[in-house]
Amino acid sequence: MPFETAWIWQKKFQESLIEKPFSPQAVWFLEHFPCYTIGRGSNTKNLLFEENKSPIPLFMIDRGGEVTHHMPGQIVGYLVLNLGLYKKDLFWYLRELEQALIDVLDLLGIEGKRGDGLTGVWCEDKKVGSIGIGCKRWVTQHGFSLNVDCDFIGFEKIIPCGLSKVKLGKLSDLIPGIKVCDVKPLLRESVQKRFKLKWENI
Repeated sequence: MPFETAWIWQKKFQESLIEKPFSPQAVWFLEHFPCYTIGRGSNTKNLLFEENKSPIPLFMIDRGGEVTHHMPGQIVGYLVLNLGLYKKDLFWYLRELEQALIDVLDLLGIEGKRGDGLTGVWCEDKKVGSIGIGCKRWVTQHGFSLNVDCDFIGFEKIIPCGLSKVKLGKLSDLIPGIKVCDVKPLLRESVQKRFKLKWENI
């Protein structure tokens, strides 16, 4: 899925929820063609190339957080939720997203952990899940990424999440042969339970 397509979908649902708070919320679990996204107010020094000479598409987007890389083999979860129906607290929401990923790892027999003072999910000493959100009038955009069996070569051109010493990991390092199709149903179940969702295909 091209990143820009998913971004348009999110904006559409966000505006709808702002105008009509009880209209449908939306969740997507996708893979993207290789691209970089960088949050508002991010430090472009975390790009190890000239901004106008990106080796793959680069998107300046309306989320918090620094630069990250998306590619096939990585699941990206986008949630457009009205936090007015839950809790108007972004710290709470970030922790809920982390816990959704940790619950999935637990189902796979892997211990997932939070990092002290950091956002995301680690297995052992490697970061496997990243989180970056946007929020407008308490309606969210963007979400998380979970590395399953992706190629990390694109990360060599950036300082991911602005953490120069971060070690990246993926689930296939811990469970050889695991694929995105094995993990998506678990993510769907975890997100549904954590946010008490009722799925309807659109």
